[in-house]
Amino acid sequence: LSLCWLAGDAPLAASRSVYVLPAVGSINPGLAEFIVEGIRTAEKEKASALIIQLDTPGGLDTSMRAINQAIINAKVPVIVYVAPKGARAASAGMFITLAANVAAMAPGTNIGAAHPVSVGLGKMDKVMGEKVVNDMVAYARSLAKERGRNADWAEKAVRQSVSIDAKEAQKKNVVDLVADNLEDLLQQINGRKVKVGTEEITLKTAEAPVTTIEESLRYRILKHIDDPNIAYILMLVGLAGLYFELANPGSILPGVVGTLSLLLAFYAFQTLPVNFIGLLLILLAFVLFILEIYVTSFGLLSVGGVAALLLGSLMLFRGGETGMDIAWSVLIPSVVIVSLFFLVVAGLVVRSQMRRSVSGDSALIG
Repeated sequence: LSLCWLAGDAPLAASRSVYVLPAVGSINPGLAEFIVEGIRTAEKEKASALIIQLDTPGGLDTSMRAINQAIINAKVPVIVYVAPKGARAASAGMFITLAANVAAMAPGTNIGAAHPVSVGLGKMDKVMGEKVVNDMVAYARSLAKERGRNADWAEKAVRQSVSIDAKEAQKKNVVDLVADNLEDLLQQINGRKVKVGTEEITLKTAEAPVTTIEESLRYRILKHIDDPNIAYILMLVGLAGLYFELANPGSILPGVVGTLSLLLAFYAFQTLPVNFIGLLLILLAFVLFILEIYVTSFGLLSVGGVAALLLGSLMLFRGGETGMDIAWSVLIPSVVIVSLFFLVVAGLVVRSQMRRSVSGDSALIG
């Protein structure tokens, strides 16, 4: 009789742990891999549920779809909780929230602004833009309908970039509930029935132990590389390394470091809203700095390089709805340091060009 009772009550999973996975930052390949692996871990450990604590400005469409595919096909209930207070589920984050078995938000958070933006070096034309928008609308509506949520609002979030706060999201049936903190969330979802695959499961989370899935060093490195500030610094380091290698052929180390940094920067650029003109201006700046070594311009090339570097840095990322741009605390010091260095180099070059010869026939004149 006891065995029968245990077998019948197994779907309740009363004694199994609730796993919590913190997902913070842009939706990129590194974060996607971390979330997918976290879902697999929760399945392997037969967790009562997996809570993805989400705070994101958005990110890459392919990474978002990989996450959603894992959520929809998960063998454990997946709860997306937009938290802590002040967090957001913007752009791709909205789609991930819609895909969850249970969608929750903390007070003071917001969701929406999911209109697709061009990511990378390319720019969509009008026809391609309409195709992308229509595809995203269909995807948002299908997710909302699958989970019994407001499909009309999901379409508005894509077409019109609307965004709402937690209370309004609950009122409009965009999310299921608003919870002050993790403990409150566990209490509120306790006893809720969710559909996992073809099976209906009753959540038992009130007394369940909580296990946090920590990011490994590999995931942390990949996630931080995709930060716009880190990507910008990596690009400057890479270009500076190539400059030193060209100025001093055979140095080897600057060339290796520069090439590696540039490759990492371009890896990040694939997930960020890069402005092609801004990138070209920064490349032009370093071309002008290099030409200063070989062309007698009395510092004019360096001045032009400083201007191009400043304008390119300001234009490099299209912040827009995703909010992924360079912080002023990073941009200004970087531009100042690089500019001062090359201005000093230009000054030394000008002094050497104007200095009177001290050897050879020309030194005998006067």
